[in-house]
Amino acid sequence: MLEFDRLLDLLILILVISMAISFIRLYLGPDVPNRTVAFDSIAVHTVSIVALFAIRNGTPSLLDVAIVTAVLGFLGTTMLARYLERQFTLYRDLLRPPQAEARKDGQVTSE
Repeated sequence: MLEFDRLLDLLILILVISMAISFIRLYLGPDVPNRTVAFDSIAVHTVSIVALFAIRNGTPSLLDVAIVTAVLGFLGTTMLARYLERQFTLYRDLLRPPQAEARKDGQVTSE
């Protein structure tokens, strides 16, 4: 059992290091979509760390915390994606050239 605990500790350490790299990407990300991916990665890392901690300590009640964290991470990523989609649609509509409008008498005008 001692070797299994050491392996779990090693896995938790690797996940914490990877999570720190994701925080750096979240802070320095070149644009919002990259930061969204970093946020989602941090949520997945958090769920994994809590699950491994629950296995190592033999506390299955922590798995409920992992499930709630997974749901909140999913909702956060979904909300960010919807926000980005709306921003892109607004930006696209602002840059769209004016289109020709049809008048009642059948002539087409361009503004």
